[in-house]
Amino acid sequence: MTKNISTDDLLASIIKGIEDVKGLDIDILDLRGIDNSVCDYFVICNGNSNTQVNAIVGSIQKGVSKELKDKPWHVEGTDVGEWVLMDYVNVVVHVFQKHIREYYNIESLWGDAKITSIENKF
Repeated sequence: MTKNISTDDLLASIIKGIEDVKGLDIDILDLRGIDNSVCDYFVICNGNSNTQVNAIVGSIQKGVSKELKDKPWHVEGTDVGEWVLMDYVNVVVHVFQKHIREYYNIESLWGDAKITSIENKF
């Protein structure tokens, strides 16, 4: 039996995972109104080091697994820890080091997306 996980629940669990290890500058890009987008949402955040980036990734995986019994379809970039991509099919998470995020500025590539920024809680 496949359990249908709501995208809202998945987003909430991902955000909580980021916040639990003090991930910064969380943006949610709603891509549902964009033709040929690869998923419904991008979640983008950053950490201050490869250690923190990988801690964010671990926290997201642990939280989503525990709360929703789900795991990412694919994860890449953990070996370097500068830009880690986590693919939860409907939601793709990008965890950057700050300077890498600024360099690639992927938010600007999705200019038509509705962006929701989450305030840092600390």
